[in-house]
Amino acid sequence: MREIVIVGGGYAGFYAAWGLEKRLRPAEARITVVDPRPYMTYQPFLPEVTAGSVEARHAAVSLRRHLRRTRLIAGTVTSIRHADRSLTVRPVHGAAYELGYDTLVVTAGAVTRTFPIPGLAQHAIGLKHVEEAVAIRDRLMTAFDQAASLPHGPERRKLLTVTFAGGGFSGVEGFGELLSLATAMLSSYPELSRDELSFHLVEARGRILPEVGDGPGAWVVRELERRGAHVHLGTQISSLADGRVVLSDGQEFDSALVVWTAGNASNPVVHNHTDLPVDERGLLVVRADLRVGTDGQPVPDAWAAGDDAAVPDLASPVPGARTVPNAQHAVRQGRRLAKNIVADLRGGRVADYRHSSLGVVATLGLGRGIFQYKGIVIKGFPAWLMHRGYHVLAVPSWERKIRVLAVWLTAAVFGRDLVSLASVQHPRDAFVTSGDPRRPDERPRSDHTVV
Repeated sequence: MREIVIVGGGYAGFYAAWGLEKRLRPAEARITVVDPRPYMTYQPFLPEVTAGSVEARHAAVSLRRHLRRTRLIAGTVTSIRHADRSLTVRPVHGAAYELGYDTLVVTAGAVTRTFPIPGLAQHAIGLKHVEEAVAIRDRLMTAFDQAASLPHGPERRKLLTVTFAGGGFSGVEGFGELLSLATAMLSSYPELSRDELSFHLVEARGRILPEVGDGPGAWVVRELERRGAHVHLGTQISSLADGRVVLSDGQEFDSALVVWTAGNASNPVVHNHTDLPVDERGLLVVRADLRVGTDGQPVPDAWAAGDDAAVPDLASPVPGARTVPNAQHAVRQGRRLAKNIVADLRGGRVADYRHSSLGVVATLGLGRGIFQYKGIVIKGFPAWLMHRGYHVLAVPSWERKIRVLAVWLTAAVFGRDLVSLASVQHPRDAFVTSGDPRRPDERPRSDHTVV
């Protein structure tokens, strides 16, 4: 059988494999997906995971549950040599090995873009994976518990200060949801006041949410500031050394929680470790039909889609435009990939990828949102309902839709579940240090603690 290897099990990879399973005959080809995680992350739910509005497990779609005819390899692809039709896989456990294929599909996805800022690696956390969203929520709730037992002073202010870097959809939605959670938590902490909360959103450009118009973007800034947030436009973070945030405009403050959402970068295996053609941004050069290469020089048996592919945007009036890296495009490109690969295997005609935007919608916290489609702008509660409605329809499988709806309905009746489970990040601490009266930061850590 023909071997089809898909690098990455995110949106595009998952939907490509799912579509291939439905269209390929049993003995026509074997599908393999290589990804270090056993699930696809539904990233639009991550901001709501940080706020506890969506259970962490419900933002993750099991690959094994839905890809019944696909071989799944838990590992990372470290190099691709298409000339030899082989790639190197580094499994989660064990030595790296070579994997051959006949057809390659690269949907590895982007990674969080970072900069050489002092203290960034030591003090910031991203918002690209379920684990990060859960950790952000737990850190905020733990900070509230700690601050409530401290007197007024620098340490208490630091614990109640949250900083987000990046004013794109991920940053603004995460910021708005966490601000909503923090505000709601105050009713359970009579020791703390609203004036003590300090939320900062830092964006290097002169505006946030570039996918919406100037007017709606400015309204979002005013809405966040009305709720007590500080929005720093045209500003960058210069340092995070020792947990102290230093901004390019000279402002400084201590922040116990720093979330980094300042854009995406090309996946390292695509940018540095492949013989496939890449552009100046490190993205794979892709034709409109999602085949790697150009119209004049297509690369046989190589396909790509998603955040690490420069896919031509045929729906855009701008010559040479590329599709933006978002879930709308990744899902639909994955489906088109499956159709085109099957057509190509059977000697049929492939079709170009073309998709006009359905509009953009963002949550800004419980009951708050914004939607824009061309000249139509909807704000507030109706936009928030549209956000929830769209994403519960978009998340894969009826099982996930029902689970998410159940959590939302339960929260509507009983309110938020304000419980921190930060201790699960070190589950053996209680066992190893049983009976030790010292604080956790004073106790000796076990060499075998699971993190």
